[in-house]
Amino acid sequence: MLSLSFSFFSFALQVLYCTKNRMGILKMRILVLLLIVLMVSIVNGDENESFKKKPTIVKTVKGVKMCVKDWECNKLSRFCCNLTITDYLDTYQFELLFAKRNTPVAHAVDFWDYDSFIKAAALFQPLGFGTTGGKKMQMKEVAAFFGHVGSKTSCGYGVATGGPLAWGLCYNKEMSPSKDYCDDYFKLTYPCTPGARYYGRGALPIYWNYNYGAIGEALKLNLLDHPEYIEQNATMAFQAAIWRWMNSVKKGQPSAHDAFVGNWKPTKNDTLSNRLPGFGTTMNILYGDSVCGQGDIDGMNNIISHYQYYLDLMGVGREEAGPHEVLTCGDQKAFNPTAAPTAAS
Repeated sequence: MLSLSFSFFSFALQVLYCTKNRMGILKMRILVLLLIVLMVSIVNGDENESFKKKPTIVKTVKGVKMCVKDWECNKLSRFCCNLTITDYLDTYQFELLFAKRNTPVAHAVDFWDYDSFIKAAALFQPLGFGTTGGKKMQMKEVAAFFGHVGSKTSCGYGVATGGPLAWGLCYNKEMSPSKDYCDDYFKLTYPCTPGARYYGRGALPIYWNYNYGAIGEALKLNLLDHPEYIEQNATMAFQAAIWRWMNSVKKGQPSAHDAFVGNWKPTKNDTLSNRLPGFGTTMNILYGDSVCGQGDIDGMNNIISHYQYYLDLMGVGREEAGPHEVLTCGDQKAFNPTAAPTAAS
């Protein structure tokens, strides 16, 4: 249609040129302007049509309403009947959340972007990532995920321009790794590839050969042989981070997603260990006693501050973060104490 529009415009100009001696210059100019307006309207119509989302497919499976929403939530799922992430988070908001990531002093300039995040999230939205519950819960989960990401990839400091919380996604890898992070204990399941280095990379940094191997298996990416993929491809980096958010460290323990959105029901032992559904327990799951069970420490507070900051910028408000016992993990016992290393450490 676009090529036809230009062909028509070209033909019309030729006709006008041939007849210019038989009409006034003013009339000819008016006709040219009208033709331009017509062509622009046709082109814009084509563009709007090409970006238009396909209608939602709705089916009932065993009495449960299930949906498919175009490319963004493209597997039949009850979660796809809810809003999807692009319904409440756009490019402008993403830029606002991570305002300083592309400044000259950042260490991953032009690496992270909105499109990479949305493409990565599309794998997990049918599973409930950013699509569980109503709009407020959906936005809170994305803010919570970003709270961890922003804290772990920040190069902000106390007097940094824009404040220390504006510098999330400043890094995409460990800058000066002290070792290769190869653990021979896993040589039968996730053997280290000669020459490969398994230092921290990604939005929720991955360390060690066994973590690269497990995440690579899950995402069907050869990360054991090519851990560098995570620092070369932002979509893969976000996929790995969301996978960590959506999956538990050990069988019988909750994922960060389940602990946050309320899918997880604490056992008696969890309650005695002060582990409650909410943001605090997501820190316990992801970092254990390196952050939790140590009282009011800076490492924990930094993650919480990023979460609250993103809640404010997304229009939810930090007052929705919950009470102290839900928001923090300073009094929680770790699911997996350091004395018993886990595949998420």
